[in-house]
Amino acid sequence: MVNDAAPNEPALDVDLVVVGQGYVGLPLAQAATAKGLSVVGLDRSQGVVDALNGGASHIDDIADAELAVMIGQGYTATTDASVQSRAKAIVICVPTPLGEAGGPDLAAVIGASRSAGQYLRRGALVVLESTTYPGTTEEVVAPILEEESGLTAGTDFRLAFSPERVDPGNPVYGIVNTPKVVGGLTPECTAAAKDLYSRFIETIVEAKGPREAEMAKLLENTYRHVNIALVNEMAVFCRELGVDLWDAIGLAKTKPFGYQAFYPGPGVGGHCIPIDPNYLSYKVRTLGYPFRFVELAQEINNRMPEYVVNRAMAKLNGNGIALSRARVLLLGVTYKPDIADQRESPSTPVGRKLIEAGAEVAYHDPHVTAWNVGGHEVERVADLATAKADLIVLLTNHAEYAPDTLPAGVPVLDTRGALRGADGVETL
Repeated sequence: MVNDAAPNEPALDVDLVVVGQGYVGLPLAQAATAKGLSVVGLDRSQGVVDALNGGASHIDDIADAELAVMIGQGYTATTDASVQSRAKAIVICVPTPLGEAGGPDLAAVIGASRSAGQYLRRGALVVLESTTYPGTTEEVVAPILEEESGLTAGTDFRLAFSPERVDPGNPVYGIVNTPKVVGGLTPECTAAAKDLYSRFIETIVEAKGPREAEMAKLLENTYRHVNIALVNEMAVFCRELGVDLWDAIGLAKTKPFGYQAFYPGPGVGGHCIPIDPNYLSYKVRTLGYPFRFVELAQEINNRMPEYVVNRAMAKLNGNGIALSRARVLLLGVTYKPDIADQRESPSTPVGRKLIEAGAEVAYHDPHVTAWNVGGHEVERVADLATAKADLIVLLTNHAEYAPDTLPAGVPVLDTRGALRGADGVETL
C-alpha cells in the first residue's frame, strides 16, 4: 500500500484498525495482533474501550488472560476515530440489526463508513464485514467513502467485502482456521484484501466481487435457517405420528453422502440465523418477488416457542397441574450451549409466554447471572440439584446438564434431545 501522506500528515503506521470490538471485531483484532500486525480496536462505547484497555474482555471467546496477551503484543482500543488516518487497512465490523421494514438497519454501517471516509488516506484498504444484503458495499459504502474522502474507490483506495464467519464457543474453528471469503470492487481490491487477511488467516477464498461475497454469507445462514425449520416442523407431526424424530435423525445421518443432520429446538437464536435470511428476503422483495422459503422458515421457527409452551402445558395437565399454578424451571437461557450470549435467544419468548400464562418461572444458567424478560426479573436458581419445580424445561443444552445433576422426581421437557432416555424426560 502506498503512503501518500503530506508532510504535515501522520504516516500510515497502523496496519489495521478494526471498527467495532464485539463478537466479530475483537477476535479479528486478536488474530491479527498475534501475527505481529499493529492493530487498534475502534469502538463508539467508552465503557467497552476502557474495559478492554484495562484487560477486561466482554465476549466469551476471549478470556481476560488472552486479552492481556493481546495488550502485551501492542493491541489498544480507542474511541478516537482519527486513528483511521494512520491506518493501512480499516475493517468495519459493526452490527446490522433488522429495521422496521424487515431489512437490515444500516445506521451503524453508514456511520462507520462516514467516519472512515473522513480520515481515509490514498492507498488504504477498507473492508466491510457486517452482514447485509447484496449490493451494500457498492451502493451504500462506496459512495459514502468517496463523498467523505474525495477519493475514488478502486483507484485511490481499495474496497472489499468479507463476510464474518464467527461461531462463538466453537472449540475447533476460529478466525485463523476458518476459510476467509474476500470480494473486492476490482481485482486489485480483491488482491489487497487477500494480502491483508493472508497475514493472519490460513485460507483465503476469492469471490468474483463484493455482491457474491455478500450473497455467500446469506446463503450459508439461509441454508441453516430453512433446514432447522424443516426439522422443527417434523418434530411437531412426528409426535402425532408416534415417531421418535431424534432416532430417525440418528439413522439418517449414518448415510455417508447426501444428508446433513439438523436438529429441532425451541426456536433459533444468535445474530445470524434469525436475522440474516431476512436481509435476503428484503432484497428479493425489492425486485417484486416473495422469497417463500425464507418467509415460511421464519414462520415455522418463530412458532416454536409457543409450541414448547403448549407441550409444557400438556405435560403439566397430564400430572393434574394447571400451567397458571405451576412453577416452571427453565434450564439454559443463552442461544447456544456453553456461552453467555443471549442474542435472539428463543428462551426469551418461551419465558414471556409462560409468564403471560400465569406460571411462576425460574431459571438456571451457569453463564447468566441475571435474566430479565419483558421487564420482569426472573428468579435465578443457584443450586440445581435442590431446586423446586413442577416441571423443568431444558432450552439450552449446556455441558453442565445431565440426568444426575437435576432435582430428583421432577418431570423434564427436553427441547434439545440432550437427556433422551433418562427417566421422566420427554423430548420435543
